[in-house]
Amino acid sequence: MAKSINYGQLMHKALRGLIAEVLAQVARDGLPGAHHFFITFDTTHPGVDMAASLRERYPGEMTVVLQNQFEDLAVMKDRFSVTLSFGSVPHPIVIPFAAIRTFADPSVNFGLKFDAHETAAGAEKDEPTQPPQPRDPAPVKPAGDGEVVSLDKFRKH
Repeated sequence: MAKSINYGQLMHKALRGLIAEVLAQVARDGLPGAHHFFITFDTTHPGVDMAASLRERYPGEMTVVLQNQFEDLAVMKDRFSVTLSFGSVPHPIVIPFAAIRTFADPSVNFGLKFDAHETAAGAEKDEPTQPPQPRDPAPVKPAGDGEVVSLDKFRKH
Protein backbone atom coordinates (compact mmCIF):
# COMPACT_ATOMS: atom_id res chain seq x y z
CA MET A 1 0.00 0.00 0.00
CA ALA A 2 1.26 3.49 -0.86
CA LYS A 3 2.41 5.64 2.04
CA SER A 4 0.95 8.77 0.49
CA ILE A 5 -0.89 10.04 -2.55
CA ASN A 6 1.46 11.50 -5.16
CA TYR A 7 -0.69 14.36 -6.42
CA GLY A 8 2.08 15.71 -8.66
CA GLN A 9 2.40 12.42 -10.51
CA LEU A 10 -1.39 12.12 -10.83
CA MET A 11 -1.62 15.69 -12.13
CA HIS A 12 1.07 15.04 -14.76
CA LYS A 13 -0.74 11.88 -15.87
CA ALA A 14 -4.02 13.79 -16.19
CA LEU A 15 -2.41 16.64 -18.13
CA ARG A 16 -0.74 14.21 -20.51
CA GLY A 17 -4.20 12.67 -20.97
CA LEU A 18 -5.45 16.13 -21.92
CA ILE A 19 -2.71 16.38 -24.56
CA ALA A 20 -3.68 12.94 -25.88
CA GLU A 21 -7.34 13.98 -26.13
CA VAL A 22 -6.47 17.22 -27.96
CA LEU A 23 -4.20 15.40 -30.42
CA ALA A 24 -6.84 12.69 -30.98
CA GLN A 25 -9.40 15.39 -31.79
CA VAL A 26 -6.96 17.01 -34.26
CA ALA A 27 -6.18 13.62 -35.83
CA ARG A 28 -9.91 13.05 -36.30
CA ASP A 29 -11.12 16.54 -37.27
CA GLY A 30 -8.03 18.60 -38.22
CA LEU A 31 -6.76 21.76 -36.54
CA PRO A 32 -9.59 24.21 -35.92
CA GLY A 33 -9.11 27.93 -36.57
CA ALA A 34 -5.72 29.34 -35.68
CA HIS A 35 -4.78 26.54 -33.27
CA HIS A 36 -1.26 25.16 -33.59
CA PHE A 37 1.07 23.33 -31.21
CA PHE A 38 4.68 23.52 -30.14
CA ILE A 39 5.67 20.22 -28.55
CA THR A 40 9.09 19.84 -26.94
CA PHE A 41 10.17 16.33 -26.05
CA ASP A 42 13.16 14.39 -24.73
CA THR A 43 14.74 12.63 -27.71
CA THR A 44 16.52 10.16 -25.39
CA HIS A 45 13.33 8.96 -23.72
CA PRO A 46 12.60 5.23 -24.20
CA GLY A 47 10.09 4.73 -27.00
CA VAL A 48 10.99 7.84 -29.00
CA ASP A 49 11.40 6.67 -32.59
CA MET A 50 12.92 9.03 -35.11
CA ALA A 51 15.43 9.02 -37.95
CA ALA A 52 19.08 8.73 -36.91
CA SER A 53 19.87 11.98 -38.74
CA LEU A 54 17.31 13.84 -36.60
CA ARG A 55 18.58 12.20 -33.42
CA GLU A 56 22.10 13.43 -34.28
CA ARG A 57 20.82 16.98 -34.83
CA TYR A 58 18.73 16.89 -31.65
CA PRO A 59 20.62 14.67 -29.19
CA GLY A 60 18.67 15.67 -26.07
CA GLU A 61 15.58 17.69 -26.84
CA MET A 62 13.55 18.65 -29.88
CA THR A 63 10.58 20.93 -30.52
CA VAL A 64 8.12 20.07 -33.27
CA VAL A 65 5.38 22.33 -34.60
CA LEU A 66 2.01 20.97 -35.64
CA GLN A 67 0.50 23.71 -37.74
CA ASN A 68 0.23 23.64 -41.52
CA GLN A 69 2.46 20.83 -42.71
CA PHE A 70 2.10 17.56 -40.87
CA GLU A 71 0.67 14.21 -41.93
CA ASP A 72 -0.45 10.89 -40.53
CA LEU A 73 -1.12 12.09 -36.98
CA ALA A 74 -2.13 9.03 -34.97
CA VAL A 75 -2.76 8.84 -31.24
CA MET A 76 -2.31 5.70 -29.17
CA LYS A 77 -2.81 5.18 -25.43
CA ASP A 78 0.75 6.08 -24.41
CA ARG A 79 2.20 7.86 -27.47
CA PHE A 80 1.48 9.60 -30.75
CA SER A 81 3.07 9.50 -34.17
CA VAL A 82 3.24 12.14 -36.85
CA THR A 83 5.09 12.69 -40.12
CA LEU A 84 6.89 16.02 -40.43
CA SER A 85 9.07 17.45 -43.20
CA PHE A 86 12.66 18.42 -42.50
CA GLY A 87 14.38 19.96 -45.52
CA SER A 88 11.45 18.80 -47.69
CA VAL A 89 12.07 15.19 -46.59
CA PRO A 90 9.20 13.54 -44.68
CA HIS A 91 10.18 11.85 -41.41
CA PRO A 92 7.81 9.85 -39.21
CA ILE A 93 8.32 10.45 -35.48
CA VAL A 94 6.89 8.50 -32.55
CA ILE A 95 6.69 10.41 -29.25
CA PRO A 96 5.58 8.80 -25.98
CA PHE A 97 3.46 11.20 -23.92
CA ALA A 98 5.89 10.65 -21.03
CA ALA A 99 8.68 12.17 -23.20
CA ILE A 100 6.86 15.51 -23.58
CA ARG A 101 8.51 18.37 -21.69
CA THR A 102 6.33 21.24 -22.96
CA PHE A 103 3.11 21.58 -24.90
CA ALA A 104 1.90 24.99 -26.07
CA ASP A 105 -0.90 26.35 -28.20
CA PRO A 106 0.07 30.02 -28.67
CA SER A 107 -3.19 30.80 -30.49
CA VAL A 108 -5.04 30.64 -27.16
CA ASN A 109 -2.11 31.41 -24.84
CA PHE A 110 -2.13 27.88 -23.39
CA GLY A 111 0.92 25.96 -22.24
CA LEU A 112 2.04 23.08 -20.07
CA LYS A 113 5.52 22.33 -18.75
CA PHE A 114 6.60 19.04 -17.21
CA ASP A 115 9.68 19.09 -14.98
CA ALA A 116 11.99 16.09 -14.85
CA HIS A 117 15.12 14.99 -13.08
CA GLU A 118 17.62 12.20 -13.52
CA THR A 119 17.09 9.13 -11.38
CA ALA A 120 19.94 6.98 -10.17
CA ALA A 121 19.23 4.57 -13.03
CA GLY A 122 19.62 7.41 -15.53
CA ALA A 123 16.03 7.43 -16.75
CA GLU A 124 13.95 10.57 -16.79
CA LYS A 125 11.15 10.67 -14.25
CA ASP A 126 8.50 13.31 -13.62
CA GLU A 127 9.26 15.40 -10.60
CA PRO A 128 6.09 15.76 -8.59
CA THR A 129 4.77 19.24 -8.15
CA GLN A 130 4.08 19.82 -4.48
CA PRO A 131 2.11 22.84 -3.32
CA PRO A 132 3.70 24.90 -0.55
CA GLN A 133 2.73 23.70 2.91
CA PRO A 134 1.03 26.23 5.19
CA ARG A 135 2.86 27.03 8.42
CA ASP A 136 -0.22 26.70 10.58
CA PRO A 137 -2.73 24.49 8.85
CA ALA A 138 -6.25 25.73 9.34
CA PRO A 139 -8.86 23.20 10.36
CA VAL A 140 -10.90 21.85 7.47
CA LYS A 141 -14.35 23.38 7.43
CA PRO A 142 -17.32 21.60 5.90
CA ALA A 143 -18.26 22.78 2.44
CA GLY A 144 -20.96 25.39 2.47
CA ASP A 145 -22.04 28.09 0.13
CA GLY A 146 -19.24 28.60 -2.34
CA GLU A 147 -18.42 31.06 -5.03
CA VAL A 148 -17.71 30.09 -8.63
CA VAL A 149 -14.75 32.09 -9.89
CA SER A 150 -14.12 32.53 -13.61
CA LEU A 151 -10.52 31.81 -14.58
CA ASP A 152 -10.76 34.44 -17.33
CA LYS A 153 -10.06 37.26 -14.89
CA PHE A 154 -6.68 35.68 -14.04
CA ARG A 155 -5.53 35.27 -17.66
CA LYS A 156 -3.17 37.73 -19.29
CA HIS A 157 -4.82 39.58 -22.15
